Amino acid sequence: MNKPVKEEKTSKKKDSKLVKKLKQKMYKWHRTLGIITLIPVIFWTLSGLMHPFMAHFFKPTIANERLEAKPIDKTQLALSIQEVLEQNKITEFKNFRIVSFDNATFYQIKTVKDELSYFNAFNAKKLENGDQKYAHWLSRYFLDDQKSAIVKTDIVTEFTSQYKYVNRYLPVYKTTFDRPDGMEVYVETSSSKLATFNPKSRQAFIWFFDTFHNWSFVDAISNNSIRIAVMILFLSIIFFSAISGIVIYGLFWKQFKKTDSLAPKKGLRKYHRQIGIWVSLFTLTFAFSGAYHATTKWNPYTLDKMVYEPIFETKDIHTPNNAIAIDWNRMENVSLVTLNDSIYYRCQLALTKNKKYEAPKMDSKSKWGKKENPKSEIVYVNTKTNKITPNLDLEYAKFLAHYFSDTGAKAACCEMEAGTTEKTSLEDTPLLETKVLNEFESREYGFVNKRLPVIKLAYDTPEKTTYFIETSTSRLAAVIENSDKIEGYSFAIFHKFLFMDWAGKNVRDLTMVLAALVVLIVSVLGLILFIKKN
Repeated sequence: MNKPVKEEKTSKKKDSKLVKKLKQKMYKWHRTLGIITLIPVIFWTLSGLMHPFMAHFFKPTIANERLEAKPIDKTQLALSIQEVLEQNKITEFKNFRIVSFDNATFYQIKTVKDELSYFNAFNAKKLENGDQKYAHWLSRYFLDDQKSAIVKTDIVTEFTSQYKYVNRYLPVYKTTFDRPDGMEVYVETSSSKLATFNPKSRQAFIWFFDTFHNWSFVDAISNNSIRIAVMILFLSIIFFSAISGIVIYGLFWKQFKKTDSLAPKKGLRKYHRQIGIWVSLFTLTFAFSGAYHATTKWNPYTLDKMVYEPIFETKDIHTPNNAIAIDWNRMENVSLVTLNDSIYYRCQLALTKNKKYEAPKMDSKSKWGKKENPKSEIVYVNTKTNKITPNLDLEYAKFLAHYFSDTGAKAACCEMEAGTTEKTSLEDTPLLETKVLNEFESREYGFVNKRLPVIKLAYDTPEKTTYFIETSTSRLAAVIENSDKIEGYSFAIFHKFLFMDWAGKNVRDLTMVLAALVVLIVSVLGLILFIKKN
């Protein structure tokens, strides 16, 4: 009878030794992983703490965030676009629109060389250095500053450490003003839009965030691929460090409690453990979503190239633009569109209080006009017949989606941002949803996409591909697939705490700050312990 009892005690002793050895190994690995990632975690949490403060709590403001559209004064269009082109011996061009500044109205013409030229609509004279002058006018308008001297003007054709890819617009003008805040204003003259603005305080923050959160210093000594690989490696180590901490202080909690009762841990060591077990969840979510998000940065940004720009011949535009059969009291702007072997004037008309907006006829699942109230009415006028063709904006959006998804010569200029080299043809693919977006949707088409209004086209493809088309510029604003949605939700929920939206942006940002702060505290405590022990 004694023998089995002895064997049982021996088994328990063996189990105890095994657990002890495993615990020691786990603790050693946890300490090693923690030491490796201490500095990266401190960099990420410090820069992460600054983001909500600078992006929300201490966000700089500007007088005007957008150029309000106003009806065109038809009396200023003494000459039609055809007459101006002919007088300047321009036989072909890519497009035109109308802009008004410095008490004059101009035709902004995009040439076949992708240059923007400005011609006075009253006398057809070319405005020398017109694009820069318009950029200066826009910058002063957005700032509401007509007095400060302009120190420098640059044309930005690619994203930089100060003008990040989240701003989307390219090319843009960067205008630097001689002011105490050292304001820099970025504008896209082809659409009259404000891209971003950076006073000195924001410039310093962008540098700090780019250096310590995006690790741009790695780019300086290597390239983007190595930077992403290094970031993913360290985030993976942080993830496993947090896992090991949970295992040690969770699964082996009883063993640690027993050890602490015999030799209680005091001071920093005690608080590092107590706080660490509570913040492990935040560490896991930050590290996982950060690494997942970093994987999307392998592919270069190409949306700036996704634009449809056919070449128009002046002789093919029959109806003068100042003779379009439209309500000129509401005409805000006009450009050219080619569709189904016809050329149309795409007219943007202001909505009036007395005019009820009639939504275009779409499929039964369309949400056009149900939730968002459009700010303008879009009308297409045939340049040959001078007659309105209804509901063409949706058809044009579909055409552009087909164009951008085409694997042939049409889209040979660039690859899709989604990163796939093979694209599904949309020719016979049914549409699941069509919708106009006049406001950003945080869950799918967020403010980082910049362009509005856009038409959403969700196709029934295996990847549930959704295109967001800006018909006013014939551009692809975004393309989203299932994989992008999953990553987007991961980053929004686990990294930016979108699940706290119900409490408001202030509470959400405060929660995110506190989460990053406790992770930072645990990391600093760990660093101090390591220094003291060594």
